[in-house]
Parts: sequence; C-alpha cells; structure tokens
Amino acid sequence: MNRDLAARLTKRLRAPLPGDAAHARFSPRPKGGIPLTRTPPADVRRAAALILLYPSQGHAAYSLPLTLRRADLPDHAGQISLPGGRIDVGETAEAAALRETAEEIGVDPSEVTLLGSLTPLYVFVSRFLVTPFVGIAHTRPAFHPEPREVAELLEVPLEALGNRDNIRWGHRTREGYLIDFPYFELGEHHVWGATAMMLGEFLSLLDPDFGPAENVRP
Repeated sequence: MNRDLAARLTKRLRAPLPGDAAHARFSPRPKGGIPLTRTPPADVRRAAALILLYPSQGHAAYSLPLTLRRADLPDHAGQISLPGGRIDVGETAEAAALRETAEEIGVDPSEVTLLGSLTPLYVFVSRFLVTPFVGIAHTRPAFHPEPREVAELLEVPLEALGNRDNIRWGHRTREGYLIDFPYFELGEHHVWGATAMMLGEFLSLLDPDFGPAENVRP
C-alpha cells in the first residue's frame, strides 16, 4: 500500500469530515426535490461497515471489496453493499467492522490497519445507524465470501469509483414517491443508496468536490 495515500487518508480522517454535505450528493431525492433525510429514532439499531483498500495490479493501483447480497436476505436483499453489519452488545464499532468483514468475505482482521471512521449514516429503510471505517491491507486479502450472505464479491478499482464518468442518475418509485437517485455504474452492477452515500463521503476526502453532475438528472 502506498504510504503517501495511507498518510493522506489518515490525516484527512482526523480533520472535520464532509459528512452530510457529501452524503446529500449521493442521496436519493424526490423527483425535482431535495435529498431525503431522516432523524434516527431513539431505539436505532447500530452497525459498522468497512471500506478496505488493498493494492492491485502490481501495487500500482488500489481496489476495495463490495458484496452483492443474496436475494433472500431480510435487509437490503440483492443490493451492493460494503462488508459490515450489526454491532453486538458490548462490542466496539471498530471490532464489529473487522468481525463482519471476516465473517462475510473472509478477511483476517490482523491483516487490516484501520485509519479512521467516516460520518455515521442513518439508513431509514433498515433502521440502522452505520459507522463506516476506512482501512488498508498491505497485500490483496485471500477472500472467502460467505455463501449464505454473499452472492458475488466485487473487487472494484478505486480509479473506477473516482471516475465521474461512472456516475449516473436513475429513477424509481419508493415509498409511493418517484425519486431520482445517483449511482455508480460498475459494469452490470449499480451502487446506490446508503452504500453510494458512504463511498461518496470517502471519495470526498480525496476530492472535496466529488459528486454527480446535477445538470444531467433524468
């Protein structure tokens, strides 16, 4: 892993984060309206996720893993997600992010160095408040996806995520409203919603103005 990138991210994660402003750029929104926002309830469930960078292409570039969730799961079925899940009682968010990544895609926690956390994001569909962490592995992990949860493991080049040409706008009906939503187009897969919002904040650490072009909304 490039020491300069790791040092740059560590320094940026210790500074004020883009937070809601970055989330809003990738938030679904009512047709022609403002981004959707919700306030977490008092009994919100808590979860953690991990953006895991690792060297690819002979250490000249970097990738991160995403998962295509099985279609029969109770939450976010069939969607593209970061590895992560519920924080157990008495467990720290950091420990949960590493444990869930190990359980879902087989990454040994001892191979991961956590650099810091991003802004917690409330996912009102599943009622989870998710704390995303950024971590690095110095070599490509030996991935072992859990077949009961993961339909497909995606190894996504950081360069592809950071390419604005791969950001599109779509629309669908949700909770009775027609919404516009920005998404990352990664081959046949579309990354949108909470995962896109967390990735959007992460990419804003490297490029403060990163986001979809508003003038091409459908």
